Amino acid sequence: MKRRDFLRASAAGATAAAVASPAIAQSMPEIKWRMTSSFPKSLDTLFGAGEVMAKQVAEMTDNKFQIQVFAAGEVVPGLQALDAASNGTVEMGHSVAYYYVGKDPTFAVYSCVPFGLNARMQNSWWYQGGGEQLGNAFFKKYNVIAHPCGNTNTQMGGWFRKEIKTLADLHGLKMRIGGIAGQVMAKVGVVPQQLAGSDIYPALEKGTIDAAEWVGPYDDEKLGFNKVAPYYYYPGFWEGGPMIHTFTNLDKWNALPKHYQAILANATTNANTYMAARYDLQNPEALKRLVAGGVHLRPFSNEILEACLKATNELWTDISAKNANFKTAIDAMQAYRGDEYLWWQVAEYTFDSFQIRSRTRS
Repeated sequence: MKRRDFLRASAAGATAAAVASPAIAQSMPEIKWRMTSSFPKSLDTLFGAGEVMAKQVAEMTDNKFQIQVFAAGEVVPGLQALDAASNGTVEMGHSVAYYYVGKDPTFAVYSCVPFGLNARMQNSWWYQGGGEQLGNAFFKKYNVIAHPCGNTNTQMGGWFRKEIKTLADLHGLKMRIGGIAGQVMAKVGVVPQQLAGSDIYPALEKGTIDAAEWVGPYDDEKLGFNKVAPYYYYPGFWEGGPMIHTFTNLDKWNALPKHYQAILANATTNANTYMAARYDLQNPEALKRLVAGGVHLRPFSNEILEACLKATNELWTDISAKNANFKTAIDAMQAYRGDEYLWWQVAEYTFDSFQIRSRTRS
């Protein structure tokens, strides 16, 4: 290249850079949002997924888009996270949709319902099976858009002050369990109690309640339930794969640049994976500690599971007859569940069952 051509090329490159830099800067506006969580900081995996999401958004935008995460109670109480996002008190909430069944039982379907989907199936239905389209058409009525941002995987059945051998042992038992699951348990004789997480331990200790469900070994150990209720039951059939979402104010979402929307959606997807993987790491060790400490680990009997399944199906029929939104959601979810388990019984279940049986011989 001749010296004259080289100088022209250099000048052209400098001009292009000068034009491009402001354009890039303009496309990366500085935005500061607040997100309120339904969880306390002490439950580091549940709360932590929101922090993971916010950190990635900041890193992918060179700190131009910042989301400050607040624990339950710092801005609004934990069970008002959706409302705070909906009415614009904050831009986002990090919460579980089934907390809001008092508004409409349809909320629960997009998180989890008794005898619903496990965590992988819930993700598959949301991302690939039409759940996202159905869910966000419903959430739009509440002025929010939802993105998955965590899953606890299948939860435990909870802590009981006495052993539960038969269905009759549940009759009259006061149990901390709310929402749709509480309605199912009520049909088999349980007296559901709605208590905040911080109130469960003293209620169990004093005998105000006889049993309580929370999440799983890692979080339950943190809250000390093993000290006041020695029997630990499984599975938590009402939460086979509870999906946690971010709920973003719809007006704020629509005002975001498209690439910020993509960044936020990808960050929530990563946090969704993070939470499930983190619980898979933490729960085994926590369960070993609990059992070593004297906890009596027990499965629910088939009699109890069958009775609760029957009660669940009856409840779905009753709600569907009165609520078209719920019927659309539950019918779609159950159809998807049927096809998924058709596949799982062929490969997944067979493989896992063999691996579990042979675990002690490895």
